[in-house]
Amino acid sequence: MLSYIARRLGGGLIVLLIVTFLGYALIGLMPGDPIDQMLAGNPDLTPQDVLRLKAIHGLDQPLLDRYWAWLSSALNGDFGYSRLYRQPVGEILIPRLGASLLLLGTALILSLCIAVPLGIVAAARANGPLDYLVNLICYAGISVPPFWLSLMLIALLAVPIAWIPAGGMGDPDLSMWQRLPYMLLPVTALTLSAVGGFTRFLRGAMLEVLSEDFMRTAKAKGAGPYRRFVGHALRNALLPLITLIALSFGSLFSGTLIIETIFGWNGMGRMIFEATMGNDFNLALVALIVTTGFTLIANILADVVYAMLDPRIRLDGAAGDDGGSAT
Repeated sequence: MLSYIARRLGGGLIVLLIVTFLGYALIGLMPGDPIDQMLAGNPDLTPQDVLRLKAIHGLDQPLLDRYWAWLSSALNGDFGYSRLYRQPVGEILIPRLGASLLLLGTALILSLCIAVPLGIVAAARANGPLDYLVNLICYAGISVPPFWLSLMLIALLAVPIAWIPAGGMGDPDLSMWQRLPYMLLPVTALTLSAVGGFTRFLRGAMLEVLSEDFMRTAKAKGAGPYRRFVGHALRNALLPLITLIALSFGSLFSGTLIIETIFGWNGMGRMIFEATMGNDFNLALVALIVTTGFTLIANILADVVYAMLDPRIRLDGAAGDDGGSAT
């Protein structure tokens, strides 16, 4: 397993390198660099001042030379300086990343705690009234845009209920428990946006597993409903759900951009939005790298969980009981 993880991490580093180059190239091709914005905001700057500032920041160099200089500094732990926040990128990134992970982790746990029981119940009562009700709720959750859902939550909960804040994170010195009221609306919006897809996917996977021969054998041997649905069917149905979670991690991360912006939550999503709108190249590029890195890590962890749930899967390339392999 360790050799497999090492190979995946090596491949992930290559992907990150490609992403950094493409991101740097695309950002560099955007119209208007920070020096041009400074010129537009300060008419006292002369063309000579602009040329001097571009030479200082390396903006007069070819794209490959600028990328190599940035990559060399990044490998040494220097990710540049944020023009928008007037601070080093690392000092801005770490607290914003922690805030987003708090929001994402809470929403992901809550959505799974809701989706797994609903998926089991819907599969156990397939094509019944309860199944139709669960499907209706899931379709509504999938169809509602996150920005509209966030605005409705503010209008329905934050406006009439005084103790629920409409946005912000409160004082930086607040403890985790004191920050719960500020988390309520953004976590609810993220959870409702994700739970529909998870429920529908788990229901489909459960129905597929329930049609297998070994499930009929378990029922013939006298296994009770709990053992059949939870002990046998759920364990096999979790494998495709883990794939969906790993693949949707990036979309959840990008979904926080809208929700964090609406609720004023100082996380990665809002930071990416502000950096993009303010042409803060260094901050936007590092945020892109972090988002890509977490998506790659989520996929590696998904493969490890596969091997834990299904002993037939071998991560070291050895053949499993059915002659297959994870690689």
